[in-house]
Amino acid sequence: MILWRVADGIALASLTRGHAAAIHWVVKTKQLFLLHAIVVLSCGSATAQQGGGRTSSLSESEVASEAVPAAVVSSAVAAVAKLGDEVVLGRYQAAVDRMNPLWKDRVAKRMGGMEKLDAKLEGVAAQMVRQGISMISFKPQGKPQPHEVYPGKKTVTENGVKVEKLVFTKWMILVPTTTRFRIMREGNPKPLIIESTGYQVAISDKAKNDWTFIDGASLNANDLRSLFITLPRDIKLPKVEKREVR
Repeated sequence: MILWRVADGIALASLTRGHAAAIHWVVKTKQLFLLHAIVVLSCGSATAQQGGGRTSSLSESEVASEAVPAAVVSSAVAAVAKLGDEVVLGRYQAAVDRMNPLWKDRVAKRMGGMEKLDAKLEGVAAQMVRQGISMISFKPQGKPQPHEVYPGKKTVTENGVKVEKLVFTKWMILVPTTTRFRIMREGNPKPLIIESTGYQVAISDKAKNDWTFIDGASLNANDLRSLFITLPRDIKLPKVEKREVR
């Protein structure tokens, strides 16, 4: 779910206090990091539309909305925390199982099919061990941003008459997170600790609290709006940053 994949010959430079550190870590393309890093950074700018033949001209104001209950936000945050606990314990399949289906389908198509995607995800844990990478912690941290998404028709009774309305059918909660990684470097007994601030996009059908996730490591507003077209054009996503912890 969680950090980087970089192409052959591209280095990651960690930051120290006041200047760029002379620490570079080159990672080959085939040496993939953890689960969603493969998925998030492989998707590029491929587009996807919501179902139902809707066009990108549909705006949030055209759909009947409701306030997002505090209990829904709390449920999303708890689900992100649980996912983080699973991955920290090495149960990486949990991240794959809880990946948002719309997002996973998009990435699978980009990679040539679900079988090819699953093949890339296999063995990631072993690769991390070989590269001396381990996750120390993952936790929600920061103020969640709630949204309603995915319009659908619903029949309601108004003044004794049944009418169809366009309503939002899913909750979307942007949950800021903080993740720490330990990296053992050849010839250096002191591990490199990297702290990454990012976010998870938690999505659930209303009334279900059954959350799936998109990692925010390299998302932008256009990525999300291509999946959920009613999101505000000026939506501000949580910050994504990485730094060395000393």
